[in-house]
Amino acid sequence: MSYCAAVAAVRLSSLTKVFDGVAAVDDVSLDIADHDFMILLGPSGCGKSTLLRMIAGLEDPTSGDVAIGDVRVNDIEPKQRDVAMVFQSYALYPHKTVQANIEFPLKVRGVSKTERAEQARQAAATLGLTEYLDRKPGQLSGGQRQRVALARAIVRRPAVFCMDEPLSNLDAKLRGETRAELVALHARLASTFVYVTHDQVEAMTMGTHVAVMSRGRLEQVGTPQEVYARPASVFVAQFIGTPPMNVLPVGVVIDRPVLVGIRPEHLELDPTSQVRTTVTLVEHLGHETLVHARVGETPVVVRLDAIEDAPSVGDDVGLSFPERHLHLFDPATSRRVDA
Repeated sequence: MSYCAAVAAVRLSSLTKVFDGVAAVDDVSLDIADHDFMILLGPSGCGKSTLLRMIAGLEDPTSGDVAIGDVRVNDIEPKQRDVAMVFQSYALYPHKTVQANIEFPLKVRGVSKTERAEQARQAAATLGLTEYLDRKPGQLSGGQRQRVALARAIVRRPAVFCMDEPLSNLDAKLRGETRAELVALHARLASTFVYVTHDQVEAMTMGTHVAVMSRGRLEQVGTPQEVYARPASVFVAQFIGTPPMNVLPVGVVIDRPVLVGIRPEHLELDPTSQVRTTVTLVEHLGHETLVHARVGETPVVVRLDAIEDAPSVGDDVGLSFPERHLHLFDPATSRRVDA
């Protein structure tokens, strides 16, 4: 008998996981709202996959609680949590057809052959797989195989989808297409999505909320726009955004004991500025131009529209730092300081 959450909110309370004396997840508390698309974002080794596996029941917390709906699920088996896991590696049965792979979770539950076949066809139709139902996974592209894995998860009709970097094995074009499919899928399904990635483009384009992690701890939780516009720490400022935010040492930009951050699109070339630098690299990317330089020992990047005149390598240029675009950080803690 499965536990089924009437409300698919997920609550993590002081969650910690220790491996061999090292805290992979360190005292994380996070509320994921019903029907949210929460992205767990961070570099490799930050604890995001371990956190996801604790939600799914594949790892036991060292301490802390996991709740789905209003029920603490620490002691509930993974198969009874009403959670579907989608892995990076697809995890399909190579000898079974697409139809049989999608049906498999229903077969395990004892659903009748007729009913599970119909539900599998519906899930396949949702992801554009109808014409591939009789094929084996080896006859499919990587993108098609990942959609089969998604359909197998959908057919269970779980309260929570847990997705662990499901697009990382796809090429850039397929990643873009599948991102759009997942956003549309989330809009159609009455489920909560918890999605792990190190790719900030996925986080910014797919998530309703983003939880940024570093070294097992939460750095910031907010909408994609919030974490980009008001990063809570130097780590978030430089992890979100391509190129990352420029962060300059104390005393370079303003006369205050703070680190100063500014996005490349807000840093300006200004011939009248007293902050001078020499251009070290110019990248013409078609839709934009990136101008690289150094202020003292600190590398900086200026983003220009493609139509703007760009300097050349070796040119002496001035830099202007518009006050309204500055982000201030405590040099001791690296946390944001409000002006």
